[in-house]
Amino acid sequence: MSNAPDTPGAPRTALRLEQVTPATVDAALDLRVHPHQERNVAPVVRSLAEAYAFGEAAWPRLILDGERLVGFLMAFLDIPWGEEGDGDRRSGLWRLNISADAQGEGYGRFAVLAVADELRRRGVRRMYVTWEPGDDGPGAFYRRLGFRTTGETSGRQVVGVLDLP
Repeated sequence: MSNAPDTPGAPRTALRLEQVTPATVDAALDLRVHPHQERNVAPVVRSLAEAYAFGEAAWPRLILDGERLVGFLMAFLDIPWGEEGDGDRRSGLWRLNISADAQGEGYGRFAVLAVADELRRRGVRRMYVTWEPGDDGPGAFYRRLGFRTTGETSGRQVVGVLDLP
């Protein structure tokens, strides 16, 4: 996906997702959210370690605006969910870290829509996300994008789902 709004109605053409490479890994590891958000999302270093451990089930990407690194996301692809052996497999957004100095500019929305596009391309019809509950958590952001809560929790996190038509 290479287009997302800067402000509502204004096209942005320099936005894109890129793989993490040896040339970009240090910048990815330096990415920081606002200090008050650190309890809501794991740092990029943890996400990259999990991506290594989960192999093809993890889809980590940098969010770039031109050459500027503005965020990091990681999707999960077709992972077992719930009770072992029940056959429930899901895909969705695992992590979303938008740099503290880049928030409020539409990058988070771009990232969620880019993951939705990737999942649709792979034939997925529902996108899942989890978030820390509370007023300072990202729940309102995900609900504005159309996610609805499922009534489930994953650990202590709320589970949301978005239908992908």
